[in-house]
Amino acid sequence: MTIEIIPIPGLPEVKAGDDVAALIAAAARSAQVALRDGDILVVTQKIVSKAEGRTVDLRTVEPSPLARHIAESGQKDPRQVEVVLRESARIVRMDSGRGVIIAETRHGFVCANAGVDASNVPGEHMVTLLPVDPDASARGIREGLRRALGADLAVIISDTFGRPWRDGLVDVAIGVAGMEAVLDLRGESDTAGKQLKATVVAVADELCSAANLVMGKLARVPAGVVRGYAYQRVDGTARRLVRPPQDDLFRY
Repeated sequence: MTIEIIPIPGLPEVKAGDDVAALIAAAARSAQVALRDGDILVVTQKIVSKAEGRTVDLRTVEPSPLARHIAESGQKDPRQVEVVLRESARIVRMDSGRGVIIAETRHGFVCANAGVDASNVPGEHMVTLLPVDPDASARGIREGLRRALGADLAVIISDTFGRPWRDGLVDVAIGVAGMEAVLDLRGESDTAGKQLKATVVAVADELCSAANLVMGKLARVPAGVVRGYAYQRVDGTARRLVRPPQDDLFRY
């Protein structure tokens, strides 16, 4: 299999209420990137959150005593810490001395600061939150592009996560539409004829990381197309990537 990864430059600064699918369709036309059936569009969480109004002006936030205590220990903005606490279903790990908060979101994602982020957001006091339902957001973008361009493609919404035991950040899927998020190879035989018993590949995460190589973090390219990857066209979700609590050996 050979795949091609194509950036879609030229998107404007996204504002609340903007139609992400329409903006991507217009940028693709301008960049002469013809989206095709079977393509996979990877879109950064940041523009989706902005379009859905998932932003907070920290000047409107009154931090709790707990947020003030955590912020003081880690030299953080107590208002941003308060937003992180509000967005968290549970705190997984915290090092207040370094200002590190690893939290589980209401979606089930485990990540730094519950996905609350100030990067690539205009305004000194503004932060973004994760979309309320990233899978629904991906479905909406997919349907919008189908109407605008007539193309039957899959859509993945990506975000940047750290990883236990590994330095460096990678992009992972938090929303998926039009494809299965994993490739389940259990029951298949390997090249030595042995039956696979535990091999489930997180293909949506791998596609996000691949697309990030052309989208980057500083290039203002929040969308990219992966072309040539053969996938099954089903109603998949990123929730499939969240490990159930009973299977998580590190939860307790």
